[in-house]
Amino acid sequence: MPNTVKTMKTIGLVGGMSWESTLEYYRVINQYTKERLGGFHSAKIVLYSVDFAEVESQQHEGRWDDLTRLMIDAAQRVERAGAELLVICTNTMHKMADDVQRQIRIPILHIVDVTATAIKSRSMKKVGLLGTRFTMEQDFYKQRLIRNHGLEVLIPEEKEREDIHNILYNELCLGEIKEPSKRTFRAIIAGLESRGAQGIILGCTEIPLLVSQEDYKIPLFDTTTLHARAAVDFALE
Repeated sequence: MPNTVKTMKTIGLVGGMSWESTLEYYRVINQYTKERLGGFHSAKIVLYSVDFAEVESQQHEGRWDDLTRLMIDAAQRVERAGAELLVICTNTMHKMADDVQRQIRIPILHIVDVTATAIKSRSMKKVGLLGTRFTMEQDFYKQRLIRNHGLEVLIPEEKEREDIHNILYNELCLGEIKEPSKRTFRAIIAGLESRGAQGIILGCTEIPLLVSQEDYKIPLFDTTTLHARAAVDFALE
């Protein structure tokens, strides 16, 4: 009997921010595709990977207009290569997702919307948000959760936000996993839980390299895995 194969859209990835987390996207997307389709199936993927050194310096210099142009260029390259949907493999760079969407024809699968769907499926209303300082402090992420999805969002205190940001850029984005940093995250998450957080958004794609659900009772929302699996579901619709 002939094997009936479901048609899968080509997933476009803009990655390299950092490559360690992009590797996780590639792994999860292909593993979940195999779960969905079985056999030897893997995902159809177009990947454009940027130089993170360029991105990181422009982020900390506040050159968001330059970064928006970089992201539009990357997205257009992915679209021209045949992608039928776009996944931006980083939370922070969703800051310019709306600007990018206006310059391409294929849909962007927004990481905030995917994460909010998972939170609401657990009937939660109040969540803690961890990420870069840009993600935690600027409105592009929090306000989408609040305005579009009706969630209440807590962020860590000032010193804690600084600690998280430094761990992300000085350790995790360089592939370094350190035990003291695990303890720092544990204390910060405990603080958010004491303030009423029902779950915690791991709102930087590097955080799951350090923090895993097995170490916590409070539900953790791993945005990398949620985003990657949602891309497969979308591609198979």
